[in-house]
Amino acid sequence: MKNSLGREVPNSFTPYMEDSLTSFTPIKEKDKVVKTEFLDSIKECFDLLKLSDGMTLSFHHHLRNGDGVLNLVLKEIKERDLKDITIAASSIFPVHEEMCELIENGNITKIYTNYLSGPVAKTITSGKMKDLLIMSTHGGRPFLIESGKLKIDVSFIAAPCVDKAGNGNGVEGKNACGTLGYAIADLKYASKVVLVTDTIKDKLEFVDLDRQYVDYVLKVDSIGEQKGIVSGTTRITRDPVGLIIARNTAKLIDELGLIKEGFSMQTGAGSISLAVTQYIEKLMIERQIKASFALGGITSYYVKMLESGLIKNLYDVQCFDLEAVKSYKNNQNHIGISATEYAGPHNKKALVNKLDFVILGATEIDVNFNVNVTTDSNGIIIGGSGGHFDTARGAKTTIITSQLLRTRLPIVKDEVTTITTLGKDVDIFVCERGIAINPKRTDLIEKLKDSTLNITTIDELLKKAHQITGIPKNVPHKDKIVGVVLASDGTVIDSIYQR
Repeated sequence: MKNSLGREVPNSFTPYMEDSLTSFTPIKEKDKVVKTEFLDSIKECFDLLKLSDGMTLSFHHHLRNGDGVLNLVLKEIKERDLKDITIAASSIFPVHEEMCELIENGNITKIYTNYLSGPVAKTITSGKMKDLLIMSTHGGRPFLIESGKLKIDVSFIAAPCVDKAGNGNGVEGKNACGTLGYAIADLKYASKVVLVTDTIKDKLEFVDLDRQYVDYVLKVDSIGEQKGIVSGTTRITRDPVGLIIARNTAKLIDELGLIKEGFSMQTGAGSISLAVTQYIEKLMIERQIKASFALGGITSYYVKMLESGLIKNLYDVQCFDLEAVKSYKNNQNHIGISATEYAGPHNKKALVNKLDFVILGATEIDVNFNVNVTTDSNGIIIGGSGGHFDTARGAKTTIITSQLLRTRLPIVKDEVTTITTLGKDVDIFVCERGIAINPKRTDLIEKLKDSTLNITTIDELLKKAHQITGIPKNVPHKDKIVGVVLASDGTVIDSIYQR
């Protein structure tokens, strides 16, 4: 069966709701809890919750590659040999490697996530999971939960600090991770909620997780390692080619008139994106311009701009480093938001829709401006949309930055291996050999007609890449579909194949 993009979709899986946004009605939030019960054993927790085969368990990823809560639950699933468990984790990292054995043994048979890397990604790509991997977006995940399409039996929420009433936050305790925006839908809509913490205080400085939704608090020795938050690229590139791309991107944004009083942006935590932010910061200082807000996963670079008065507010769904954690705790203009407030497609006030521009990366981009950040060119799962699709769709101008070649393979393709973000939502591609503008954006083409920047076409960039590398051979895939990539409204964009 093929979808409207001409991409294969498994016969067993059809889009959730073709008219999902117009017909959206949220399900009832979970019943309010009269008194939260405190536990000190994961075994007792499983017993009281009567966890059994076929249940759906959810987790958030704010501790990123330092998370220990998912692994704690995995060990108990293995101990009890529970079968056909569905895991709904907002992201899965290399630290969760022990999930591989449970997948192969049929303990875990289905996974919902927004991002997936490491050994679990390889296990699923190789076709070892019984059911499908369902990859959503950061905004799409709460939409699935709030619409009732993803029903969670028990949510295990890593809470760095909990008070004696059962309230939780992410800024106190030895493993503070900052905002807990990805856990809010789980908190409000899961049938049962367990806060897992390693720090209990009499009273919290402020509350991220309201006790009225919390059934149990599980006290453990450690919920993970705070330093794992900084996993991934959160440093400005030093590569000369990367700096050329960043400088040209900043100049492009300036020539488009987007750096003006009160503008808004999301630039991400990638090395090139951070360099773009640095160039933009210099322009803002020179011209005494202030931004109204910056959005997304927040790093120390945005914190510095907030503290120096260059940005009025930071809206933070996830802290990417420890300076951001401190800022969220101490600065009232550093505001935590839920994933629904960030990018829920059913939320007309979602902040992604107020972005003047967003800067995103790409594993591949094709001549139709479709972008892949889910798999590599061999079809191996290496990531996922996260907020890629959401911000590309919401922002007024979407800019993709990347080197033209990576490990001697062209980034530009006739057709991407896996579609993560649709070409209709992508406006500009910037690489070291030129800038291509989506032909549908005639307004941008007109603004840049007299630019000194190297404005070219995506087809010309593809030609340049092939002149350097030759035309790469397509890597064949097996017939089995192991996963599907969803748009934020739950409809299927593409399929992921066994490799």
